[in-house]
Parts: sequence; structure tokens; C-alpha cells
Amino acid sequence: MDVQNKGYLSIEQLTGRYLTGSGKAEAQKTADGISFRQILEQTEARETEGNVKFSKHALGRLSDRRIELSDSQLMRLNAGAKKAEQKGIRESLVLVDQLAFIVNVPSQTVVTAMDRTETTENVFTNINGAVIM
Repeated sequence: MDVQNKGYLSIEQLTGRYLTGSGKAEAQKTADGISFRQILEQTEARETEGNVKFSKHALGRLSDRRIELSDSQLMRLNAGAKKAEQKGIRESLVLVDQLAFIVNVPSQTVVTAMDRTETTENVFTNINGAVIM
């Protein structure tokens, strides 16, 4: 059977094209010479710059405890994490209104979150600083 005459590629041609890299598509560049990937990476970096991230555990705690952050509270949490970073704190308790967050400052990641009802003992361990916003 002659597959090449019907517009199909043979296995040898496909192997040559995709496994040797000769058929790789080159990244298209904009008029400025920047690829789409570079633009996407720059945009993502700009959006996450200065904002805390939430670990999977922290997201689960927020969901379980039905905690919803307002934009104002999130801004204050970010500001608290920045203050902790300026003071050299590595693991910080950041208090925002009736909410408590444990933040890993070097990675700017919220490790866990709780509201006032969860902090009945008012004891927080494995932190080396606190910021009250």
C-alpha cells in the first residue's frame, strides 16, 4: 500500500520530522521580537508580584471554615506579609480583623488560616514574629 500518494506521511517521515526535531515549530515573535511565552511569563510575574499565595492546605482551611476574604482584607494581608519580610521574619502570624494567617514569608505563602472561633487557646507555634493589621 502506497500511503505517500494519498497525502499521508510514512512512519519514517514522521520519525524524521518529530523525533529528530526537524519539524519543530519555531516560536513566533511579535513585531518587537518577543515570543508569546515571554509575554505570558512577564504578565504572570507582574500579577503575582507582591501578592501572597495560598497553599493547598490553606485553601482547604478557608473553604472548611467558610472564610471569605474581602479585597480590603487581602490587601492588608499582603501588606502584613511585606512588613514581616522587612523585619526579617521567616514564619509570621498575620492578624487581619478576626482572621489569623500563618505566612511563610520567604515564599510569600499562606500556610494556614483561621477565624477567631478557631483560636480559642490563642496559642500559635512555629512562628518567629507577628503582624497585626
